[in-house]
This record gives sequence, C-alpha cells and structure tokens, in this order.
Amino acid sequence: MLAQQLVGGLIVLTFLADVFLTVLYARAGTGLLAPRWNRLIWTLLKALSALFGRHRGVVLSFGGPLIVILLIAFWAFGLTVGTALIVQPELGGAIRPSSGDSPKDFVTALLVAGNSLSIVGGGDYSPHTPGTRFLYLINSLIGASVLSLVLSYLVQVYSALRERNALALTVDTMTDCTGQAARALARLGADGKFQGGYSELANLASALERTKEAHHFYPLLFYFRFPDPRYSVSRVCFVILDLVALTDAALDQERFGWLARSSALARLRHGGKLMLKTLEIGLPDPEKAAGEQRQEPDRTRSHYSRSCHELEDAGLLSKVPDDGRYMAERQTWEPRILSVATVVGYTTDDVTGAA
Repeated sequence: MLAQQLVGGLIVLTFLADVFLTVLYARAGTGLLAPRWNRLIWTLLKALSALFGRHRGVVLSFGGPLIVILLIAFWAFGLTVGTALIVQPELGGAIRPSSGDSPKDFVTALLVAGNSLSIVGGGDYSPHTPGTRFLYLINSLIGASVLSLVLSYLVQVYSALRERNALALTVDTMTDCTGQAARALARLGADGKFQGGYSELANLASALERTKEAHHFYPLLFYFRFPDPRYSVSRVCFVILDLVALTDAALDQERFGWLARSSALARLRHGGKLMLKTLEIGLPDPEKAAGEQRQEPDRTRSHYSRSCHELEDAGLLSKVPDDGRYMAERQTWEPRILSVATVVGYTTDDVTGAA
C-alpha cells in the first residue's frame, strides 16, 4: 500500500509541475505533459477533419477551445487519480463516512479524491487522523490554487488572441485585403514619400513583438485557428517578411535606401523570424517539416514580377531590381512559414494571398 501511495504522490507532483511550467513559468516548450497532450489532441482532430471535405477548416477552428477544455480535464483527472491512489488504502479506517461501512474500491477513492480537491469539500467522507486531515487540507489548497491559476491563464490567453487577431487584421488592411506586401509598400510610400509610412511600420513592428511574446508565454495560441486565412499567423509572417525582402531588393535604393536600413525594417525582419522560431516549437520536427516543403522557384519569380509591376506603377521600383537577392532571402523563411501553416491546416495559397 505504501508503494501505491508513493506512486500517487509522484503522479500528483508531476501534474502540479506541469501546471506550474505551463501557467506560471509560462514559456514555450517547457511543459512536461501539456505540450505532448495538446499536440496529440490536435493530431487527432486534424485526422478527423479530413472526413469533412471543404468544411475541414471549420472543424479545425474548434481545435483551440477544445484543447483548452481537454487540457483542464487532463490536469483535473491526473490530480484526481494521483490523490485517489493515496486515499484508497485509508478508506474504511482513517477516512470513512459518518455512518455505515465504507467501500474500498478505486471508484470510491476517485470520488473521495475529487471531492477533497474541489472547493465544495469532502462530501460524506471525512478524515479521522492528523495525517489524513493534513492531506485534506493540502488537497483543498491544491484544488483552489489550480482553479484560480487556470482561470487567470484563460483570461490572458484570450486577451492575447484578440491582440493577435488585431495585428493580423492590420496587416491585411495594409495590403488592401490582398495579402500582397507590394500593395502595402505602394500605399505606405504614396507619392514617393515614406516618412508617414515609416511610423506605421514602427507601430507594426511593436505589435508583432507583442504577439511574438504572447506566443512565447502562451503556446496554446498556436492551436487557435480561424477559417478566414487573413487571421493566420503564417500569413502575417509571410506578408511582413515579404515586405522586408521587397524593400531590400526592389525599392529604389537611391531614394529609399534609408528605409531598408532603418530600425523599423530591422525590427520587422528580426521579429518575423523570431515569431517563426517560437511557432516552430509546437512542431514535432520543424527542420524536417521545413525540408519537406516543395520549392517552387517559378511561382516565386512570378510573385516577384507582379510585385515589381505594383511598385513600378507607384514610382518606387529600382532601375535594376535584384531578383537574385529577393529569391535568396525568401528561401530562408518561406519553407519554414509553409511548414507551420501546414500543421494548422492552411494551404500555400492561403498564406501567400494567391487564392
């Protein structure tokens, strides 16, 4: 019986450590059980969504809320099972009902453990020794603490989700809802003047940095997917990094070289790549996933050509746009963006705005 109680104590400590690392330590890739559990639920949901054809995206949009519910249930079940293993040997002796005989089966132990962890008390069963009274006290503190921590965690997750969606909508409207970075550059540099557009890029960099940190603190955000691809983090990263690449390779450097060398562009470049790095923590094997993305140089060149025409019409194009520089820069981040997008069920057209 002592061995059983030791196992139960180990289970309780493991789940408490997982709650601590997920909610309080709060950084991507540090949980003991939660990251694997969340990934398992998403994998199962993604396999199930394949049965729904063109409604697959709607099914996947329930992934984030479903994972939240199942993660809370997972923690509650783990703590209850661990406590039940500790309680069961004490049934009928140190822990017993106010009247009648006490069953000693594991289901009864689960009931007693669940009641002792809840804020409503221990039900009809009560402790009769100092050790079990202390156990009930600890259980009530654990239950109340975990509940309050989880509720505050959920408030923060949904607050960060709203801010992420605001960033995605800002990026989309900057491109006239096309998802094309060249269109955003043409609007930001209207009449060949980027002075006003620079402040918008600096504000965009600040919003991107906040969203990156939100994903670092709350990895659950990775699984919140919306049917509308404009809210995809992969698309946000694509548009921002494409805007940076076009600024370096296609804009007239004699007139706008200062913009390519500016702090705002550096922040967007590094912020976009750091966002990708944070998102990749949720992937089973990010390097393999990125390597499996099929390269389409003709498609990339066609995109660059269209972007150059857009910039030329706006009077922003360099006399000698650097095709090679653009292609080389894009190869450093495009496969990684598409690998993240594939995991959450978006297509290449969803991300690149080509649909």
